[in-house]
Amino acid sequence: MSTVTIPSPIHREPELLGQTVVVIGGSAGIGFETARRARAEGAKVILTGRNAERLQHAASEVDALSTAAFDAADPVALDRFFRDLPTIDHVMVTAGRPYYGRLADMDFAKIRDLIGEHLLLALYVARNAANKVRPGGTLIFMGGTGGRRPAIGMSIASAVTAALPALTANLALEIAPVRVNPIVAGFVDTPLSAELLGDQLEKRRNQLRATLPIGRVVGPADVAALAVHIMSNTALTGATYDIDGGQQFAAA
Repeated sequence: MSTVTIPSPIHREPELLGQTVVVIGGSAGIGFETARRARAEGAKVILTGRNAERLQHAASEVDALSTAAFDAADPVALDRFFRDLPTIDHVMVTAGRPYYGRLADMDFAKIRDLIGEHLLLALYVARNAANKVRPGGTLIFMGGTGGRRPAIGMSIASAVTAALPALTANLALEIAPVRVNPIVAGFVDTPLSAELLGDQLEKRRNQLRATLPIGRVVGPADVAALAVHIMSNTALTGATYDIDGGQQFAAA
């Protein structure tokens, strides 16, 4: 008589159990999905965003520890937010948006604000995080891969794309043992993408489904899974992590 042994399910401890994750720009899209994923992995989450109503809705969805509504590009508001925080474990920054435009049509005042929003924001957050994030904790910034391909209208996006990995690699040395990494994404199917593309959104989705090696569009949950992995793997710092489904290698 033979017996069949049924394997027991493997029990896995949540990767961020008891840790605190701050998401700057956590009311929608990648930031919100990162908060959701971190919460599922046992973390307490603190969310910030510009829109107080949307922020409160997101906070209720993930049972956030607390929220703060302010413009992350405002250094005074950012300093105040960090000053009031307890010691935390991880910070994810998803605030900001890309700028596309031809040289002849550029609004230089707007460009100054946007470059500051991306690069100065990283510096402001890093300076604050150095004193608030526990040793071995993580600071993660979001960037993009699209600017790696020269194209008309991509001057500003390309400059920011090139600058972010260099900036964060240096920060990883300067604020160690806090770890610093950028995640750079191609097209991600978020509300921001829908806003930027308008009635061209579905056409872009179909184009990517047909050309990407993975055969599907990258979503916010894909980026969130990578972010949580970087938070939990304490050997990772100073490196840039691409997530674009192979977009930069495909005719997409």
